[in-house]
Amino acid sequence: MIRHVRRALCACAITAAALAAPAVAQADVLNDWNVLAQNHAITLRPTAHGQTRGIAMVQGAVYDAVNAIDRGHQPYLLNVQALGVQPWASADAAIATAAHHVLVELVAPAQVAGLDAAYKTTLDGVPDGLVEQDGVRAGEAAAAAMLAARGNDGYFDPFDFSLVIGPDPGDWRPLTPTALDPDASVGDARPFLIESPSQFRSKGPNALTSKKYAKDFDEVKSLGALNSTTRNADQTAGAIFWQFAPAVLYNRLTRELSVARQLDVVDEARLLAMVNLAAADGAISCWNDKWYWSFWRPRAAIQEAATDGNPDTVADPTWEPLFHPSTPTTPALGTPPFPDHPSGHGCVSGSVLHTLREFFGKDKIGFDMHSGRFPVGDPREARHFDSFSDALQEVVDARVWGGIHFRTADVQGAVIGRKVARYVRKHHFNRVR
Repeated sequence: MIRHVRRALCACAITAAALAAPAVAQADVLNDWNVLAQNHAITLRPTAHGQTRGIAMVQGAVYDAVNAIDRGHQPYLLNVQALGVQPWASADAAIATAAHHVLVELVAPAQVAGLDAAYKTTLDGVPDGLVEQDGVRAGEAAAAAMLAARGNDGYFDPFDFSLVIGPDPGDWRPLTPTALDPDASVGDARPFLIESPSQFRSKGPNALTSKKYAKDFDEVKSLGALNSTTRNADQTAGAIFWQFAPAVLYNRLTRELSVARQLDVVDEARLLAMVNLAAADGAISCWNDKWYWSFWRPRAAIQEAATDGNPDTVADPTWEPLFHPSTPTTPALGTPPFPDHPSGHGCVSGSVLHTLREFFGKDKIGFDMHSGRFPVGDPREARHFDSFSDALQEVVDARVWGGIHFRTADVQGAVIGRKVARYVRKHHFNRVR
């Protein structure tokens, strides 16, 4: 098998080395198209969790295209036997074709020319003839199947906010009447891999009058305050670190782990598909659960605590979270325009990190995470973790430190993510004997 060669990835140019054997793709092609998909995905939708659909479509199609040649695992959408792609077909051509053909249907018209140029560059590195033609055919079939499967999937349907906004204690209400979630319909979208958006319904938020609610309330009121005296500098940095697009955080991590663990192209294509489709289903599950519970954020809860009926909570009408526009970071921070419970980052991070744990078969793998919240070279730009569970625990903690979630919302979001990942591992991408 061709193994990965560590090198810097370019976000805007595709390079293809000559093929040592026609049927084997260079890792650079797979990774470069993943970078292109990642960078285009974050422009497709206005919020981080809405971006998961686009890159899931790309990586799902890339997986099907590569697997149509290798045929080692369950296909996602393709009937690989009926397609009949030869095992010597160019996986480079298959990868680029699948990714390109999906992306050009998703991006703004002004971005198509750049994708066309990248596609031509990749194909220029593939020998002409049947090797290239069969690879292109695999990519075309995979892209067409994905685009057909996701047509009218409910991701962009109108959403009636009057059904979820309420004035009573515990009811979610936007920070301002015009601050409404542009990706609200994510929760009603058709999942990629799981059976239904409500398949993994959470236990729900704590009752307002309960001791557990008061405990969560006091924790976020103290640690998550804009001018907290109990949150330390590393916790502040950690909270801001994680407030970044999951598509960027986790696709970079997946590429770097694939290099470090010496995955071949077939296995990395499968891992990228598993990570991104699980993340998309984690987001769908999460938003469905958010609108089901429609629970208020800590900001409203703390400012209006005099109305919650709990004698152990004390209101502070001036309380603001760390995630406030006055906190110095770009883009500006703020209370997200959707309900507290469960945590979206918890759901998506739980889906991804448990998928990585399932794929590699162990939790204790050391790695660095990188966030665009801090400039390269800033010591806060990278954070090291000794295991996937350590990273997920920090995600849970970070949402409290940021003042935007009760801990119960974070924990239950991570549980939803774990259930999505385990369902994916059990029912999809299994080896074909």
